[in-house]
Amino acid sequence: MNRYPVWKYVIIVIALVVGGLYALPNFFGESPAVQVSSAKPLVKVDMGTLSQVEAALKVAGISPDIVTLEGASVKVRLVDTDTQLKAKDAIQKALVPDATNPGYVVALNLLSSSPAWLTSLHASPMYLGLDLRGGVHFMLQVDMAAALTKRAESLSGDVRTSLREKNIRHSGISRNGETIEVRFRDAATLEAAKAVFQDQFADLQTVDAAEGAEFKLTAAIKPEAARRIQDQALKQNITTLHNRINELGVAEPVIQQQGLDRIVVQLPGVQDTAKAKDILGRTATLEVRMVDESTEARAAELGNAMVPFGSERYLERNGQAVIVKKQVILTGENLTDAQPGFDSQTQEPTVNLNLDAKGTRIFRDVTRENVGKRMAILLFEKGKGEVVTAPVIRTEIGGGRVQISGRMTTMEAHDTALLLRAGSLAAPMEIIEETTIGPSLGAENIAKGFYSVAWGFVAVSLFMCVYYMLFGVFSSIALAFNLLLLVAVLSMLQATLTLPGMAAMALVLGMAIDANVLINERIREELRAGASAQAAIHTGYDRAWATIFDSNITTLIAGLALLAFGSGPVRGFAVVHCLGIMTSMFSGVFFSRGLVNFWYGRKNRLKTVSIGTIWRPDSGTTLKTGE
Repeated sequence: MNRYPVWKYVIIVIALVVGGLYALPNFFGESPAVQVSSAKPLVKVDMGTLSQVEAALKVAGISPDIVTLEGASVKVRLVDTDTQLKAKDAIQKALVPDATNPGYVVALNLLSSSPAWLTSLHASPMYLGLDLRGGVHFMLQVDMAAALTKRAESLSGDVRTSLREKNIRHSGISRNGETIEVRFRDAATLEAAKAVFQDQFADLQTVDAAEGAEFKLTAAIKPEAARRIQDQALKQNITTLHNRINELGVAEPVIQQQGLDRIVVQLPGVQDTAKAKDILGRTATLEVRMVDESTEARAAELGNAMVPFGSERYLERNGQAVIVKKQVILTGENLTDAQPGFDSQTQEPTVNLNLDAKGTRIFRDVTRENVGKRMAILLFEKGKGEVVTAPVIRTEIGGGRVQISGRMTTMEAHDTALLLRAGSLAAPMEIIEETTIGPSLGAENIAKGFYSVAWGFVAVSLFMCVYYMLFGVFSSIALAFNLLLLVAVLSMLQATLTLPGMAAMALVLGMAIDANVLINERIREELRAGASAQAAIHTGYDRAWATIFDSNITTLIAGLALLAFGSGPVRGFAVVHCLGIMTSMFSGVFFSRGLVNFWYGRKNRLKTVSIGTIWRPDSGTTLKTGE
C-alpha cells in the first residue's frame, strides 16, 4: 500500500544529486579578479594576450591563483583585493600604454571560487544584488546637440524629397549645424517652397533673406520641437539600454533618468563587467548611403585629391578608403531585427537585417533607381564611422530583408547584430562616471538575511520534531531538501538574489512546512477514526493533496501577479516566491512521502506510527503512538 516503485526513488535520488551539485557553488564564495576584454573590433583577445598578462604579473611580482582565457576575455583570479588592485594597475600599464586610445578594457571583477570539476559541470553560484554584493554603477551623458543635428540631417533629406516631388527647383540644400539652408533663384520659387515647409514640416520655422541674385531660406527646428526631440532621444536611449542589458542577461538592472541629459545604470551582480561596459559604452548606429563615384571622389580615395563637397571619407575594415555621400538614405531606426548568420554561397559570417515598412519602401526605391552603383552600409561606434560593406546594386531589393557582410568574423557578426538588434541610439552617449560599488546595506545585512533563514529553519524543525516526532523529522528533512532544491534552481537560472529574495526564501519555509502539517494532521484524523497505521498514512497523503494543491495554486497566482506587474525588488521577491511554491509542492508531498514509504512501507504488520500524541475528543482520552 505504502510503497514507491523504484523509478520514483530514482527521481528522488537524481533530484537530490543534481540539487546538491548546483547548490554547492554558493558555499565556496567569490574571489577578487581582473578581467581583460577587447575595446575595439580589430583587437583580439587570444593566447598572445594571455601571455602578455602573465608576463605583466610576473614583472610586478604577483602570483595569481589562476589565469584563464574564457571566450573573448582573460580572467585572472587573485588572493585578496589589495593584490587585485596591484594586478589591475600592472596589466593596464602593459596592455594600455595610451590611455586616450585603449585597445583593451581592464576591469575589476569577482569570480567564483568553485573548484574546476564543478565549473566543468556548468555549476555556478547565484548572483547577488546591489543590496548584497554590490555591482557596477555607470553615469552616461547624452549628447543632446548630436540628437538635434541628427534630426536636422534627416529633415534635410525629407526636404530634398518633398521639393523634388513638388517639382520645385532649388540651387542647393545644405545643413549647417542644426539648421537647413535652401537656395532659390527667384522669389516665386521661394514662396512655393515656403508653402511646402508650412504644410509638411511643422517642426521647422523658416527665415528667408536675399543673397545677391539668389534667395536663401533658412529652416531651424522650433524650440518646442527641439525639447520634444531631446526628450524622445533620452527615452529611446533608455529603452535601448534596457534591450542591450537584456541581451547581456543581467537580472534586475536599474536604468533611470537623472537630470535632463544623464542616465544612471546600475548592474547588480554582473560578472562580465568589461563586456557590460563595452556594450553600454558603444553607440553603434547604422547608416545606408550611396558611394560617390565621381572622378574627384575616385581621386580622393587614392589620396590624390580633396574629398568632394557633399561627401565624406570613411575606411573599410581592410583599410581601403571609400568616399560616400553625406545624404543618409536609411538609419538604424528603420531596423526591426538583426541576426547573425552565414552566406549560403560563400559561408562567410553575415548580419541579416529586417526593415520596417518605411525602410522597405525607401530601400526598394533607391535600389531600383541606382542599379549598377555602389551602396555603402556604415556602422558608427563612439563617433567613428566604418564601412562594413559597399556592394554594387545588382537589382532592385524588396521585401525588407537585407544581408550585409564584409570580412567579418563570427564574433564580430554576433556583436554587430546584438548592437543593431538592441536598437539604435537616438543620440551618442559617453560614460562620464564608472564605479564598482560595494553592498549598499553592508555585509552585516547578508549575515542577517542568512541567519533569518537558518534560524527560521531550526525553529520550524524543532517544533515539528517535538510535536510530530518521527513524522516531524521526515518533514524537517523534506524542508531542508526544499531549500536545497530552491537554491539549486536559482543557481541554474543564474538569478540575482536580493534582500527581498531572501525574505521570500524565509517565507517559503513557513509555506512549505504547511503542506506537511496538513498531511500529518490528516494521518492523525485517520488514526483517531480507528484506521490501521498503513491505511492512515495512505489516506492521509491522498486526502491532503487536494487541499495542498488548491492552497499552493492560489498563492502561486498571487506570486505571478507580482511577477507580471511588479518591478525591481518586487520582481525579485516574486521569482523566489513562485519557485519556492513549486519546489515545496515537490518536496512536501512527493519527497516526504518517499521517506515515509521507505521507513514504514516495508513493514507488513505495522501497528503504530511515531506521529505524536493523538487526542480523542469524544472520550477525552489520548492515544500515545510510537515504535
